[in-house]
Amino acid sequence: MKSEKLLLNKNKDNQNYISNANLNNIKSIYILSKIYDNLYKKRKLNIVKYNKKIQNRLNLNIKDYEECCEIEIEITTCNNIYGKFINISKKEKIYYHIYFNDNKEEIKDKYEIKKEDNVTKIKIIIDYQVKSFEKLFFNCECIKSLNFNKFYRNNINNMSFMFYRCSSLKELNLSNFITNNVINMRNMFWGCSSLEELNISNFNTNNVTNMRGMFNKCLLLKEINLSNFNTNCVKDMDNMFYDCSSLKEINLSNFNTNNVTNMSYMFSGCSSLKGLNLSNFNTNNVIDMCFMFWGCSSIEELNISNFNTNNVTNMRGMFNKCLLLKEINLSNFNTNNVINMNYMFYGCSLLEEINLSNFDTNKVTNMNYMFYGCSSLKQINLSGFNTNKVKDMSYMFSGCSSLKELNISNLNTNNVTKMSYMFNKCSSLEEISLSNFNTYNVKDMSYMFNECSSLKEINLSNFNTYNVKDMSYMFNECSSLKELNISNLNTNNVTKMSYMFNKCSSLEEINLPNFNDNKVEDMNCMFSGCSNDLKNKIRLENENIRDEAFD
Repeated sequence: MKSEKLLLNKNKDNQNYISNANLNNIKSIYILSKIYDNLYKKRKLNIVKYNKKIQNRLNLNIKDYEECCEIEIEITTCNNIYGKFINISKKEKIYYHIYFNDNKEEIKDKYEIKKEDNVTKIKIIIDYQVKSFEKLFFNCECIKSLNFNKFYRNNINNMSFMFYRCSSLKELNLSNFITNNVINMRNMFWGCSSLEELNISNFNTNNVTNMRGMFNKCLLLKEINLSNFNTNCVKDMDNMFYDCSSLKEINLSNFNTNNVTNMSYMFSGCSSLKGLNLSNFNTNNVIDMCFMFWGCSSIEELNISNFNTNNVTNMRGMFNKCLLLKEINLSNFNTNNVINMNYMFYGCSLLEEINLSNFDTNKVTNMNYMFYGCSSLKQINLSGFNTNKVKDMSYMFSGCSSLKELNISNLNTNNVTKMSYMFNKCSSLEEISLSNFNTYNVKDMSYMFNECSSLKEINLSNFNTYNVKDMSYMFNECSSLKELNISNLNTNNVTKMSYMFNKCSSLEEINLPNFNDNKVEDMNCMFSGCSNDLKNKIRLENENIRDEAFD
């Protein structure tokens, strides 16, 4: 053992021992193996290069070793963009060998380029000690092309943020990549906004657990082949294809999503995507689906009948701005655990009907903007809705301009604090029953019925407005409204009433016996656009209403 330790620490002794070793002696072979391991670690295996017998006996190949020890990268820089070209920690800088242009002299402690450096090409050799490529080219905006000339090592385990925001990168050759042991690919190509092609057909992703934001903001990427991807171990696919706005199709037929818990923003901003086959998706363990298809504005059909949503807690903005989606079947959806549904169908302007009778909304606290801008929607079945815990209903049906009737008699509004813009621009709505509404906790009713131009009557006799502070534009442009009984409205705490009945041109009668404007700060144009007869009647009955209200 003593002689073995000596040999492992002295190169000269190593060399002498190697030269005189008895290749038929087991002990000699053992010591040779130890020497080999030690030299391998120190990148000095070349001392046995001359001895073919020992190479053969120990099954050594010096050329393979030298290639295994190095990763060689060739970088082409942009003409007019300068700055850092690599990110290296202080501890690991000794393992990176950098050469500018075609110079053979190694550059020390220089990781940024300036105009006066006149650098167009950079060669980097990375030693085997480096096992993580996390943030290797993070924010390296001066790089035009990257070519991995040599990559025979399989000890790299982290490639997260590797090419993050390499916004000038147009060419990326990864054909030599070995990713067998990589666990993390999070945000790997995030913000590679100039990249039009990406060949990763050689990637082995067997051990990858994180693909979050992997292709996020690859704006010019038109196609991507993921047929080789093994996603068995992946848990996070959040933002995976976010803003891949040029991507027209993605083949995910081989994706195994059994272990995925996060799919939020997964296809968000894929505005050129015309179809999406997710029939193989297993969503049993998914918890978050918020904004999953947000901005998929070219998709006309979406079959997610296989989705298991038992564990999902967040569906916020799930179909937000799916502009061409005409129908969607959610009869299989289990929403027992969902807490957030705001923005869920926001801007689905071609959707004509939604049947949500199976929806269990017991745990939902937020429904604001839920159907905002669903301008073609003629029917919504909300008969199964339990809104006991909902606090925000602002903008809920705003812009549902084709909706002629709306049955919300089952809605429990006991805990709602915001109803602003709730029925804003529901211009086809002729009547609405709010007799079940408990508005005691509501603080904001501004624009609540704004531009409900077909609304002929509203019964607000049960409304408790004690806590309401803002009623501005509440009935603005309700031009078909002939009569309005708001005798029970408590305005003691209201501070804003501007344009409250503005352009209610058909209004003949309005009852304001309990009107209190003590705290009102803004009453501007409150009755503007109403008939002169009505204005005069109000003036006679309510002397405390200020002149600015009639401007």
